[in-house]
Amino acid sequence: MKLQYQLNIAFTALLLVVMAVTGYVVYSLILNLLIQDEQRQLEQKGEIIVNVLDEAYMSRETLQDFNTFLQEQDLQLFLYDRQQNSVIFSTLPTKIVTGLFLNNDFSDNKEELWEYGNEKYVTSRILFVPESLGLELILLTPLQDLQLVQQNFIQRMLIVLFVGTIVAIGLSYFLTRKLVTPLTRLKQQLKKIEKRKFDEIEPIDATGEVKEVAQGMYDMANELQRYINTQQTFFQNASHELKTPLMTIQGYAEGMKDKVFDEQDEEKGLEVMVSEVNRLKKIINEMILLAKLESEEVSYKQDKIDVSSLIDKVMERALPLATEKNITLHHQVEKDTYLLGDEERLLRALLNLTFNGLRHATSEIILTVYKQQDHIILKVEDDGEGIAEELMPHIFHRFVKGKNGETGLGLAIARAIVEQSDGKITVGRSALGGAAFTLVFQAIAN
Repeated sequence: MKLQYQLNIAFTALLLVVMAVTGYVVYSLILNLLIQDEQRQLEQKGEIIVNVLDEAYMSRETLQDFNTFLQEQDLQLFLYDRQQNSVIFSTLPTKIVTGLFLNNDFSDNKEELWEYGNEKYVTSRILFVPESLGLELILLTPLQDLQLVQQNFIQRMLIVLFVGTIVAIGLSYFLTRKLVTPLTRLKQQLKKIEKRKFDEIEPIDATGEVKEVAQGMYDMANELQRYINTQQTFFQNASHELKTPLMTIQGYAEGMKDKVFDEQDEEKGLEVMVSEVNRLKKIINEMILLAKLESEEVSYKQDKIDVSSLIDKVMERALPLATEKNITLHHQVEKDTYLLGDEERLLRALLNLTFNGLRHATSEIILTVYKQQDHIILKVEDDGEGIAEELMPHIFHRFVKGKNGETGLGLAIARAIVEQSDGKITVGRSALGGAAFTLVFQAIAN
């Protein structure tokens, strides 16, 4: 069943339950409220009549003179003598008076409902003053009249509830449709992602959490498309990088087999073959390492690292190549900087960045370390030609090489190691004129 129908059914069921409970409670209370209200009204009318009779100095001797007055009130009432336990006067027919008197205890002041046959009557009693007279005015209203009012009220309430239910269900249908429609469209976009039709993905007009999910879907689709493109590029570049040295080795090997080289060329060919084999070995080793880093198959230690000591190791290992290229290495490290990570692998990442700088630098490289709030910032900058703007978004992808690049895997390995340490690496333009690689890590206490 579709989500829209499920929501509508659930809302309608909940509404019906609430209405049923509300109707039952109202139906149970309304009659009691009507009885109480009728008793108050009868009491008010009775007090007015009693006051009129009292002001006329009513007595037992003058009682008969007021029968006509009571008859004119158009009320159902008794004039009851408590001392003699008898009805002196009533506006009701004699048959009903006799039946009520026989079936009910007139002397019980707490009895609010009297019965006669199938009829019930709501009563209200008012004593005459002085009480020594023992006279009491009893007013009655048939319960059936109040039940008719109750039924009329319930009928009106049911009409209101019915109309309200129709409006509520219509509103529910509109709102759930507004909610479910973006989800339906989102499902259609996911089908396009499943079929890798990334160019056909369309934006969804939604709000709230659905909008956030849609945005997450777009980000996922873009990342998936980028990943697929990267994989395709990787296989193309990998095949090219591996094919070139293999063709070189094959060419020299076939030449030696066919004796087409003299002794000097053959010696040179052997050197080229050894060089290409070493290059192949390096590419394959770096590809294996990168695959392990990105698949998290390698064990990754989380130790406390003194960043100052780590930079010293980078300087020691990079100094020979810097001296050979006549490039000056500088480092500026803030004291008491520590982070969590695998020191061996972070050293590999920083060396990859430093050697990359040595290949492109003109005269100097600067390694800088400082704290910024609760983060540690590491920068590797050179004064070379820098990285082309169009290359920057892809510089950390596999086999993406700038000028004078080697395997195109060094920066990808550095990025994987930094991210394994819960860090972030970015590239930009250095104040020296070349490239600037910035690494950000979470700082820890000394």
